[in-house]
Amino acid sequence: MLNKVKIGPRIPSSPMPAFLVGAIVDDKPNFLAIGWAGCVNRTPPMISVAVAHTRYTNRGIKQSQAFSINLPPVSLVKETDFCGLASGAEVDKIDVCKFDVFYGERTYVPMIEQCPLNIECTVVHTIDLGSHDLFIGRIEETHVNEDCLVDGKPDTVSMKPFVITTGHSNLYIGLNETIGKSFSIGNTLKK
Repeated sequence: MLNKVKIGPRIPSSPMPAFLVGAIVDDKPNFLAIGWAGCVNRTPPMISVAVAHTRYTNRGIKQSQAFSINLPPVSLVKETDFCGLASGAEVDKIDVCKFDVFYGERTYVPMIEQCPLNIECTVVHTIDLGSHDLFIGRIEETHVNEDCLVDGKPDTVSMKPFVITTGHSNLYIGLNETIGKSFSIGNTLKK
């Protein structure tokens, strides 16, 4: 048996998907790198993002009650990291990162053309958790690059996403190894 060590209540250093959250802040588009995002409901489809109160993008989400989630490919790892390090209050991230911004039906939800997956969301709940606001957004539309669709469905592998790890390692890791088929491989344990 392995020895477990108690390290206190803290955020685990597990891998998290890297996303770029977009919002209009004081009439200009801005993007923030986050790892704290996830699906929270199927019908209607909803997704959540946790954004620190101190972040410039937090103000924009509150102003417009909307945001986008953009899935960057590994080719945008430097730009993604920069969007987490710099504040849109001090620098134009779109100019520095050379993002091509587009808008869908909601002309107040900026998205990044270079990202193969973009999700437009309307805020339905905001929960103040302490250091962060948890924004729960209803997915209004999903945009996918045509070359990332297989039989009309998004193909995550072709999007070339990456994860961020925190804690000791602080790494970005690309997803390039298939280890099994989801909703299937566990069937091998059935009797």
